[in-house]
Amino acid sequence: MNKKKVVIVGGGFGGILAAKNLKKENFEVIIVDKTNHHLFQPLLYQVATAALSPGDIAVPIRSIFSGRYNIEIIMSEVLSVNKEESFIQITDRKIYFDYLILAPGSSHSYFGNENWENYAPGLKTLNNALFIREKILLSFEEAEILENKNLRERYLTFVIIGGGPTGVEMAGAIAEIAKQTMLKDFRNLDPKETKIYLVEAGSRILPAYSEKLSSIAEKDLENLGVKVLVNTKVTNVSEDGVLFGNEFIQTKNIIWAAGNEASPLLKSLKIPLDRIGRVQVKRDLSIENFPNIFVIGDAAYYTNEKGEALPGIAPVAMQEGKYVAELIENNLPPDQRKPFIYFDKGIMATIGKAKAVAKIRNLEFSQMPAWFLWSFVHIFFLITFRNRFRVMAEWIWYYFTSRRGVRLITKALKKNIIDK
Repeated sequence: MNKKKVVIVGGGFGGILAAKNLKKENFEVIIVDKTNHHLFQPLLYQVATAALSPGDIAVPIRSIFSGRYNIEIIMSEVLSVNKEESFIQITDRKIYFDYLILAPGSSHSYFGNENWENYAPGLKTLNNALFIREKILLSFEEAEILENKNLRERYLTFVIIGGGPTGVEMAGAIAEIAKQTMLKDFRNLDPKETKIYLVEAGSRILPAYSEKLSSIAEKDLENLGVKVLVNTKVTNVSEDGVLFGNEFIQTKNIIWAAGNEASPLLKSLKIPLDRIGRVQVKRDLSIENFPNIFVIGDAAYYTNEKGEALPGIAPVAMQEGKYVAELIENNLPPDQRKPFIYFDKGIMATIGKAKAVAKIRNLEFSQMPAWFLWSFVHIFFLITFRNRFRVMAEWIWYYFTSRRGVRLITKALKKNIIDK
């Protein structure tokens, strides 16, 4: 029996769910990813702020499919897609396909100012998170030994650019570290010396939420000691700090959470892309004239019944992956495919311990109820039981002790992280 070959590019939520649902043995499934692990990105900020270890939120892709003999894993970078000849080009060879599922994810967008990345790292990968974590920890260590208060200030000032969920969660977590937890272990630092800024170009933080929830989140952040700056557009980022308008904030700690752009791999499809590089897919998530090529997750531009683009969040990618797998398994021709319909399970963001906001259809939650809901959902979606147990144990420990357990600095040379 000739098996149909399904190639999946990307081991994120969409790609993993697609592979899990391709269960028939008449399919040969190949997953290609440039890393060897599936990453639970919603909790990446907790690695960056020393609450969790990398192994708590990541799992090797091979171990996910260890019992599936029709699935092959290839760790490599995909360089291009040839849709006419039905192959992808990886580093050392071509891989031909009968069906292709593109789920390559997204990366940071600096809106044409790519040099800012040198001073304001984003948060998309484990490497990003570990770099940010060590930079934060080293900043406290550096400030501890500096006697000059003015010199200490740049190491105790944190600027997070972007008021979406990632920015809000990072700001809240850093505020808890700086003002409530970790500074207890430093003898020469005063929590009042730390300054945390959350900078948003729009009129409010969490713009995808209601004004009420945005206001609650802003007040919670301010209560934690975060200064929220809205209607504030950053005009320059350098090794010395951040400039917006006529105001300059001197800091060694800048984190970028302001924008995303789709994978540059999609340009090789040579089809229309939206302003951030996403593919404008058809109602069955395929591309024009190629019903065997699907694009899902952050890489796809797809509108709901209201004409609104679906957000680049895990539930969207997971539902799209499952939908595409069902189309492929049932071998449905294009004219018999029902359009993809996203079931909105809501959105949520945490601000700190026992503080969160959540919107589920017409219901809104905040404070402790939203935090419990956020915790349950994130534990549930972690891939393996081991990860769920470890994360839950860490959260219980932190809830009762207010101590973060992964405050290790492993870089051999301090100057690799902080350039004086």
